[in-house]
Amino acid sequence: MKFSIYQMDIIAGDPERNRQKVSEWVEKEIARVNPDTIVLPEMWTTAYTLSDLNLYADENAEPTKGFLSELAVKHDINIIGGSVANKIEGKFYNSSLIVNRKGELVYQYDKVHLVPMLNEPAYLSGGTKAPTIFELDGIKMGVIICYDLRFPEIIRTLALEGAQVLHVVAEWPLARRSHWRTLQLARAIENQMYVVSCNRVGSYDGVEFAGTSMAIDPWGDVLEEGEVEEEKSLSVSLDLEKVKQVRKDVPIFDSRVPHLYKHK
Repeated sequence: MKFSIYQMDIIAGDPERNRQKVSEWVEKEIARVNPDTIVLPEMWTTAYTLSDLNLYADENAEPTKGFLSELAVKHDINIIGGSVANKIEGKFYNSSLIVNRKGELVYQYDKVHLVPMLNEPAYLSGGTKAPTIFELDGIKMGVIICYDLRFPEIIRTLALEGAQVLHVVAEWPLARRSHWRTLQLARAIENQMYVVSCNRVGSYDGVEFAGTSMAIDPWGDVLEEGEVEEEKSLSVSLDLEKVKQVRKDVPIFDSRVPHLYKHK
């Protein structure tokens, strides 16, 4: 499966212009590499305009869900729709939307772990369900949002459910870039899965973001990596047979002794 990742600079508080940016980028990517799946960053319609979400947020995932559906059908692509600020029954969530080639919303995940360093808990409600696997083109995948990367429990669960690809959509700050890279490498190696991440570039409200979107294979080798400062398109093809091979060569899942692991 061929992926295109949009390491995007987000226009704060202007969902319409950001949708236009994504639409124009997809047109170029279709002509350039014709991907099967595209990946967008976290909160790509609004940026972290948390105090003004009542002005800019989607409501029940619209209009972004409709926009992504039309884009998917028009270009025959799957979309890992980053995440958007999403108002549901009067509360704001950070919601990831996954759309298949037919324009169907196959999965929605509301971010569980809210970032105290970016003051998310003051404005957002945390999701109440852990991420689960979904399928695109018959491939089992998972998605997490930014700060979720620091919680290996939820990612191991996805691996145990058969996920071969983990998507990480983010607005991860430059100040913690070393953590961003190291944690992704660890998640790929310890779960023997591909990790495909999309992080924004640029800055907002005094926070600089780290870019460094990545594609990492199940052995922990970096296949593609974006720079810190530049808006960029990354493209990568994933060989899903490698997941099976690595899990056979180093059979960690057979070696687990979960009855000895304490859960709290």
